[in-house]
Amino acid sequence: MKCFLAKPRGFCAGVERAILMVEKSIEKFGKPVYVRHEIVHNRFVVDNLRKIGAIFIEELPEVPEGSVVVFSAHGVGKKIYEEAERMQLKVIDATCPIVESVHKSVIKYANSDCFIILIGHQGHAEIDGTIGQLPPGRIHLINSVEDVQNLPACQKDVAYLTQTTLSTEETADIIFALKEKYPHIQGSKTGNVCYATTNRQNAIRSICKKVELLLVVGSQNSSNSNRLRELGEAQGVKSILIDSVEDLGKDMFASISSVGISSGASAPEHLVLEIIEWLKEHFGLEEIIEVQTAEETTKFSLPPELD
Repeated sequence: MKCFLAKPRGFCAGVERAILMVEKSIEKFGKPVYVRHEIVHNRFVVDNLRKIGAIFIEELPEVPEGSVVVFSAHGVGKKIYEEAERMQLKVIDATCPIVESVHKSVIKYANSDCFIILIGHQGHAEIDGTIGQLPPGRIHLINSVEDVQNLPACQKDVAYLTQTTLSTEETADIIFALKEKYPHIQGSKTGNVCYATTNRQNAIRSICKKVELLLVVGSQNSSNSNRLRELGEAQGVKSILIDSVEDLGKDMFASISSVGISSGASAPEHLVLEIIEWLKEHFGLEEIIEVQTAEETTKFSLPPELD
């Protein structure tokens, strides 16, 4: 059996920064440190941080007044910041800088009184945080070309933004439909899909021509991991999203001579390495070929209070 490893894969700069911010907060302020929502969407990352003193909560009333609270990489709405201030919490904001840039654009468009359209998945933490930058009803959420047809005609200036972890191909179709409906619409040419999402999707495309089965390592609630699995399926390759080596079974590899592996932006590399070892043990893996389509050098600095 041959194994093709997609590269880039795994942690992006925003995820690395967010995890480090929780670790540094525990080191500086002592445990426990409270984290609102999963810092990133991966249970192994969350479990490891929990072991060293992080307590994960969903709502701020679960946090004792005056405590340290870290906001996740997905970002939060304005009301969450205000609530934290009322509770006199020490806030460490681990929002990904790329998500922060989306928030700034939302506010800029709102100040220009634009009709604002957001492309993304309802209920995702990042979408909740972006919509929460403005009062209810100011941002119109869509998720498909069909949704575009249901948007009203508008005499005001129109602007669009996107969730950072979407499928680049699907997003392009929706943006095209928006531009047909609103010829003078404002927005980035490719939306706000982040570099890491784009790179990982391109890497998947590069190996799908070579494999019969694609394994994507990532948690079920990880948007970017799900998009990678969907992309593999769209390329005509049987694609499975798995949390770890524990999800593997020998029957998955019946008559398979080549397998591709990638991982979402919140999945630790050790999970990939454990899968490779499992394949060596059970199938005598003969060759491992890493296929690199981009080099990532982006790094995000820590805030002054943790640096």
